[in-house]
Amino acid sequence: MDVQAGAPTEQGRRTQDSIVDSAAALMYTNGVAATSVDKVLAACGAGKSQMYHYFKNKDQLVEAVIGRYLETILANQPAINDLHDWAAFDRWTEQLLDIQRGPQGPIACPLGNIAGELGDDPRVAGLLDKAYREWESHLARGLIALRDKGELAADADPARLAQTAMACLQGGLMLAHIRRDITPLADALAVAVGHLKSHAR
Repeated sequence: MDVQAGAPTEQGRRTQDSIVDSAAALMYTNGVAATSVDKVLAACGAGKSQMYHYFKNKDQLVEAVIGRYLETILANQPAINDLHDWAAFDRWTEQLLDIQRGPQGPIACPLGNIAGELGDDPRVAGLLDKAYREWESHLARGLIALRDKGELAADADPARLAQTAMACLQGGLMLAHIRRDITPLADALAVAVGHLKSHAR
């Protein structure tokens, strides 16, 4: 996150986090365009001087929000950090499905929301691509570990496989949210993991 100044104190870090968290919640619900800086500040109780101490403009705030979304997404699927065998990939999909089974589910992917609204903006598209690649990299690392153990075909491309799995996941999340039905996501994840396992040795 490219901010004007760091948060040198614990109070400063709390203020900065509060601004980002409030912006993330409002942008998820209302979209980026409908979320003004004034609305963010009203929601978190911060002043404009505090806002512009940490962020030069709304664009930098959007960048921070994308980072926060990614942090939350990864925190909600801890199995993605320990993909040491094929069963771990099944656990990963179950964690994704458990999130969608909650009282608010199926929920939209927050990165997907911004992509739908601002994906044609080259700068935002670049930030989103970076976030998605970070997400994918966890899958790729797990696949590389399996390949190193001889459990994935030597000629398999972990990055390409991770990208395919992400494409299935994102499509499943979108349809599940629109249809208010978890089935499209469950089916998409089954296809994704089935494709990964088709390269198993």
